[in-house]
Amino acid sequence: MKLQFIGGIRSVTGSSYLITTDTAKILVDCGMFQGRDDGEKRNFRPFPFNPSEINTLLLTHAHIDHSGLIPKLVKEGFKGKIITTKATADLCGIMLLDSAHIQEKDAEWETRKRLRSGKRPLKPLYTIPEAAESLTHLEGVGCDVMLDIAPHIEARLRDAGHILGSGILELWVMEKGRKVKIVFSGDLGHKGIPIVKDPAYINDADYILIESTYGNRQHKGMKETVDEFAEAVRETLARGGNVIIPSFAIGRTQDILYILNQLSREGRLNHLNVFIDSPLATNATRIFLKHPECFDKETLDLIAKSQFPKDAPTLKFTETPEESMAINWIKSGAIIIAASGMCEAGRIRHHLKHNLWREECSIIFVGFQAQGTLGRQIVDGAKTVRIFGEEIAVKAKVYTIGGLSAHADRQELMDWLAHFKTRPKRIFVVHGEEETSLEFAKTVHEKFLVDTYVPRVMEEVKL
Repeated sequence: MKLQFIGGIRSVTGSSYLITTDTAKILVDCGMFQGRDDGEKRNFRPFPFNPSEINTLLLTHAHIDHSGLIPKLVKEGFKGKIITTKATADLCGIMLLDSAHIQEKDAEWETRKRLRSGKRPLKPLYTIPEAAESLTHLEGVGCDVMLDIAPHIEARLRDAGHILGSGILELWVMEKGRKVKIVFSGDLGHKGIPIVKDPAYINDADYILIESTYGNRQHKGMKETVDEFAEAVRETLARGGNVIIPSFAIGRTQDILYILNQLSREGRLNHLNVFIDSPLATNATRIFLKHPECFDKETLDLIAKSQFPKDAPTLKFTETPEESMAINWIKSGAIIIAASGMCEAGRIRHHLKHNLWREECSIIFVGFQAQGTLGRQIVDGAKTVRIFGEEIAVKAKVYTIGGLSAHADRQELMDWLAHFKTRPKRIFVVHGEEETSLEFAKTVHEKFLVDTYVPRVMEEVKL
């Protein structure tokens, strides 16, 4: 049996892993690469395998860095099933169509620029009809259910606590008379984040692939995090500015709404005027309400008491481009939540263009910003950034609130590993920037005395 590391290696985007056995080829995740340096170009390169030869794709969750190349996979010949949780299947139904819309618009914009300089037009990575076709391959299953996915291969998804429907993958492969178990952590959640359950613990594995997004740092406690978030909002509104929150449409947006409701119930923030400027986030919120099986006990209790969701703060969900543009006339008192979370696409770039240069405004980052993204430039202290071809000064106050991350921190990752009752043969550290992954691998090896390794992109190992 061979395991190949295709993406999500020494970086936090493009997650994808290929398992080849005597009887099948199984793909785990098929994520899009993000980042302006080289990331987006990698999406157009051919897959390092023949898509028609893949028996099954196992998908850990709906985020585009794990699911975004699924339409391309189907377009290029994949004919098998895509197995994931029921909630993830529903979320992919909106995520992949939205991604296709962005691909078409970006290609249209680039083509106009190319034609003016005498170059050939650019085709989109995939189209809306191609994304819709890929959705027919999705099969939603329940968590904790054993599945036969290919000859001599079984799988089970467990709660990962990252976003709605996110899963840890347990995979058993019978080969040459012996059974080998591989565990893919997927993206592990940060304990105590609102709405979804905490990550499940796994008892045993021969091999583990563990994410390392925050493998070199600790998050602040949730109480301290909420206090910091509340103060950032209060200060900004008091000085007459707008609060701009770049947020992933799935997971983070719903968490922020939960916290704003909590702060309103407690009387700490009053008369809030909140705009959810993302059709994707609006649709995702509706899907959240369809899947209470993913909610933690606290959220279920609030729903039972009719305290969630609550009328205050005032929420305005914008659908049309015209409604979105109208927000830009608001000069103070607005909390604007828009995708994308790393400021690479979507309506958030328009709101940054209109507010980033204003000293009275604030930008609150509540999620990880990958290298090469616009969000990372702002977090790293850029004095100016380029948005829609225009140089924009960064004068708004910038907050980075890591405690709202949907990713486990170093201690939580170590705690998750500590719950394995048998020692694995090898631990592979993935889904983290190179320096972070290497540092975390060293920490894991010193703590557990297990062979711990950070693979390289396209590296193949025998198990």
